[in-house]
Amino acid sequence: MIQSATQYPVRTLLDAQSNLTYVIPPYQREYSWQRGQWENLFQDLLEAEGQHFLGTIITLNNSTDTMNPRLELIDGQQRLTTLSILLAACYSVLVEHREQLDFDQNFGVQSLDRQLVIAGTKAPRLVLQTQGENRKDYHWMLHEAGLPVDEVESPYCGLRRIVRCFNHFRGAILELAEEPGDPDAPAMTPPEAAYRMMSAVNNAIIVKIEVSTASDAFTLFESLNNRGLPLSPVDLIKNQFLALSDARGEMDVQDAFTRWDGMLRNLGDSYNNHERFLRHYYNAFISELPPVANASVATKKNLIHIFETLFKSDLTGQINKLVQASALFGRIACTRKRPDPTRLDLAYQNLNRVQAAPSYVLLLWLEAHAEDKNLTERDLTIVTDMLVSFFARRNVTGYPATYVLPRMFMGIIKDSLDKEGAEVLRVIANALRRNSSDDETFRSRLEQDLYTENVDAARFVLTSLSEQGMTDENRKDLWERQSGKYVWTIEHILPQGENLPDAWTDMLGGPDAAAQAQAGYAHKLGNLTFSVYNSNLGNRGFLDKRDHRDTNGNFIGYRNGIPLNADLATKESWGPAEIQERTEHLVDRALTRFPLPHE
Repeated sequence: MIQSATQYPVRTLLDAQSNLTYVIPPYQREYSWQRGQWENLFQDLLEAEGQHFLGTIITLNNSTDTMNPRLELIDGQQRLTTLSILLAACYSVLVEHREQLDFDQNFGVQSLDRQLVIAGTKAPRLVLQTQGENRKDYHWMLHEAGLPVDEVESPYCGLRRIVRCFNHFRGAILELAEEPGDPDAPAMTPPEAAYRMMSAVNNAIIVKIEVSTASDAFTLFESLNNRGLPLSPVDLIKNQFLALSDARGEMDVQDAFTRWDGMLRNLGDSYNNHERFLRHYYNAFISELPPVANASVATKKNLIHIFETLFKSDLTGQINKLVQASALFGRIACTRKRPDPTRLDLAYQNLNRVQAAPSYVLLLWLEAHAEDKNLTERDLTIVTDMLVSFFARRNVTGYPATYVLPRMFMGIIKDSLDKEGAEVLRVIANALRRNSSDDETFRSRLEQDLYTENVDAARFVLTSLSEQGMTDENRKDLWERQSGKYVWTIEHILPQGENLPDAWTDMLGGPDAAAQAQAGYAHKLGNLTFSVYNSNLGNRGFLDKRDHRDTNGNFIGYRNGIPLNADLATKESWGPAEIQERTEHLVDRALTRFPLPHE
């Protein structure tokens, strides 16, 4: 299994006199260390007494070129990449102050050059994978550091981790010169600080384990990955799959990775979605899969065991089924924007917005069996709309509990196994009705301070009610985001904060009455609306909010044309009575918008 296992200082692993290249395979995840890891590494190296131990790397030696050997870096890519970025930051500071360096330090700079870029070439010693623009960003970073590589254009690389890491380490080195940390230590110049950190890196120890087969590497990878970011269950399952595919010879590692990568592409970028899909896949098709001991339902805890069993039973068959199912799941989870969305796609979008991920297991099973169950897209749309109503009620009332949902939806699948068409819809409707909050409970919770109870539920209810009155002429995307934040934000008509303007205090009958109104009514559904200019409206008086215009004369207050604001546009005052009236009106509409399934 292991060809060799030897500890080396980093300067030997990155031997300036050798032509050795470390290649990160394309199936490895992209560079993912963040500020916390950068800071810890820098501090560990700075404070180390003697040679700091950096852990283990695993390499695969399948190179036949003895003059220009190449090792695949199976484990340790995050660590080695970060160390090389830190050395590049040291190099950039040193060359900027070259006139201050003595002979030995100048020699050290020349050696560092060849540690990072192979002598006589413009090739980096570390070849990153292309995922997430890693290779381009790394190449650009080396060029910016002053190293002899060709310039590579990498737009927006400054926003991504590799260049941010480089800038972080440069800043840390310059700060070290200004503040050595030890009050008894003499002050340092920037090149002295850079040389000190370069020496700390080069003297640090790494154990390099070299193996001869990919399956050996993956086996070790799982057991020895004891530093850096913890592996998610999805990472470990991928590792099992790649190792088993190589060991059995059913497909080569690159082919196996291509299939796995195809599955993840269907699922989008979210690790949560990846893990959720694997759980839902097992739970949806448990009656059709090989039996897995002690796994009546997939959880985060047993997910690795489940897929280890499934892959051992039928490796090629399972990966093919996973890829097919992931395409269905991707549509349900809206991981990609479809160019021509159907009514079903819009229903799925609504389901995502109501935060109904537990129901994807049912929809995944229905999508996979739509043909043999005689279910049309219209049938699936009806089911999805029922699920939207179910989760709108569930998220407002908290019933049923989250832990109940997986088995509830698996129970619906089990009860539908021998059904077709309308009978399947009837099973689903009956189960949702049995497990849903009734109208009285739903109304009671909607009438309480919904904003403080569940702001996401409040947003969904308000958005759904507003969208009901939209036409092509006044349609606005209330879910639009910019820089991760909603453009249309929830606004309290009667402000929730302290220091009410005099206009509000006077309207509400004085400071005491105003305080009571805020305490009893500020967070009720009837006091909430949407505004894209929330910060501009702020604590303005009600009439000013209602009639406010922008510099072009367009209404941006409550006369902005949003259906949800139609009743506000004609109000002359705003207080507890108006809030209660609007709350009751919106609650009535919500009960109609999110009905219990019919018999």
